[in-house]
Amino acid sequence: MNHPAPTGRTPLHPDLARARWLLMGLFALTGITFSSWLARIPTVRDALGLSTAELGGILLIGSVGALLTVTASGIVVQRFGSRRAILASTVVLAVGYVLMGIGPTTGSVALLAVGIFLNGVAVALGNVPINVESGRIERAMGRTVIPQFHAAFSIGAVTGSAIGAAASHLDVPVAAQFTVIAAVAVVWRLASLRGVVLPYAPDEMPRARIAPAAPGAPKGGRRIASALDSWREPRTLLIGVVVMAAALSEGSANDWLSLAVVDGFDRTEAVGGIVLGLFVASMTVVRLLGTRLLDRLGRVVVLRASGVVSIVGLLLFGLAPSFELAGIGVALWGFGAALAVPVGIAAASDDPLRAAGRVAVVSSFASVASIAAPPLLGIAAESIGARHALSLIAVAMVVSVLLAKQVAPQRTTVVPPPATGELDDELAALVATTPRAVPTPS
Repeated sequence: MNHPAPTGRTPLHPDLARARWLLMGLFALTGITFSSWLARIPTVRDALGLSTAELGGILLIGSVGALLTVTASGIVVQRFGSRRAILASTVVLAVGYVLMGIGPTTGSVALLAVGIFLNGVAVALGNVPINVESGRIERAMGRTVIPQFHAAFSIGAVTGSAIGAAASHLDVPVAAQFTVIAAVAVVWRLASLRGVVLPYAPDEMPRARIAPAAPGAPKGGRRIASALDSWREPRTLLIGVVVMAAALSEGSANDWLSLAVVDGFDRTEAVGGIVLGLFVASMTVVRLLGTRLLDRLGRVVVLRASGVVSIVGLLLFGLAPSFELAGIGVALWGFGAALAVPVGIAAASDDPLRAAGRVAVVSSFASVASIAAPPLLGIAAESIGARHALSLIAVAMVVSVLLAKQVAPQRTTVVPPPATGELDDELAALVATTPRAVPTPS
């Protein structure tokens, strides 16, 4: 949604302020768990004696687990709520992380594969509710804040990489590291559950369109139908394409940028890591500071500008005759890649009761990108080199620019409150008794 540029800050309701910071912490934790595992992949590979191809196949299992889960996670959130979905993902994450540590320690590829699959499931099941809640907090605050949550993820990812690098340098066994990470994640998430989910506000409900349930449908049927209906909405599917292009851009940098620098410019692995850090830092800065641009200019203008900047950065990196110019291209690429995913999530969250289903749909598109991009870019890199292969992502960014209009705020029609019996008893009670969480007057 577009918010008027704030002329001053009003104190936030304590519940809203607490939910915002707790959710920021969960995004950061997601980044930590994600990257601390990635940093130890070389150790895991060597412990099990895996070839690069074998390792790639095992890592793909995690992406498949995420894709299979994200398609159903919207239904889970819609039916049981964000709090229970986060709790379930916490349990799965803990089991998966421990197995990912035990597998290499015991020489069991099977345990590692199961752990990676469960980790993919946990990521997908946990990402949908925290993104849904970020949209609800943004609506309650009345200004753009979703990119800041994604900045917290980026900061967490850098922190997790540092943890993994330090553990590797100190020869900490992966089983010990992953068990500690799992324990910290469980405690962190459980401590956040009580205050991280805002209650629904009464004025959110009349705006939301509720899909009719079939006669005799079980309790919760309307919300499940609402989640499934999201797959038949052209706007939601096109937003998914925008998010897929953004995920392809960001994910390809994570997977291939360091290698492209090493091979394309004959630089050391350390220099490749520094260039990747430049990309992540560029994204993080724009996610922290770009919220005012979104409030002033709106989603469509910012998304189009982001796409153009990404295209320029990608082409400059891929075609630049010097390493210095390529570095400028990487920074521009990071600037342009920063806001596309948060903008897509915000657009999918416009209608509060349909947010879970729609966020699940667009997240599914991102999962497809994570599965398809590595092998496709690998094939291209074999023919034209990794640096030039990354330039091909500019085509996806052109598509994102052309579809930018789809992220415009959705105009929902205010309708009379539903008559008795049209909502689940649980939902109706929530509407009647929940206070509005809004900024307090100055």
